[in-house]
Amino acid sequence: MLLEEFNSADRAAAVIAVRPALDIARWIDAIVDGRPYASVAALAEAAITAAAPFSEGELDAALAHHPRIGARVEGSTAEAAHSRREQPSIDDETAAALVEGNRAYEERFDRVFLVRAAGRTATEILALLHERLGSTDEQELAVVEQQLREIAALRLEASLQTEGARP
Repeated sequence: MLLEEFNSADRAAAVIAVRPALDIARWIDAIVDGRPYASVAALAEAAITAAAPFSEGELDAALAHHPRIGARVEGSTAEAAHSRREQPSIDDETAAALVEGNRAYEERFDRVFLVRAAGRTATEILALLHERLGSTDEQELAVVEQQLREIAALRLEASLQTEGARP
C-alpha cells in the first residue's frame, strides 16, 4: 500500500495495513487517527511516540508476535515476513550462544528477548542480550518498549512505500 492510499483508506483498511507493524490496539488507533501523514518519515516518527507509554500487559501481548532472536521464522504472515527480513544471518556458534542467551533472558525477565535486529550483526545482538541481562526489570521494560517502537517504525517504512514506489 502506498502512503497516499493509507492516508485515504477507510478505517478498517488502515488498521489492517498497520497491525503487522505492532499489534497494540491503542497504538494502532493513534497511528490510524493521526492520518493524513505528509511522508513515510512523518508516519515513522509518529510511531515512535504513539500511545506512550505502553502498559506491561500491552508489551507482553505484543511480544507474543515476536520470535526468539536467531530462531528460524516460519509461516506466511506479515509478521513472519518482517522477522525473516530483519534478522541477520547467523553462524552456528553464534546461534548456539543466542539460544543460551534467550534462555537466560527468559528465566530472568519471563518474556522473550526483543531487539531491533535490522542493521545489526548477530554478534552485536548477542552483546546487547548479555548487556541487558544486567538490567533491572524497570530498565528492561523501558528498553523493550523502545525496541518495539523502533521495530514498528521500520516496518511501517518498509510496508508503506512513498509515491511512485510499489512493493
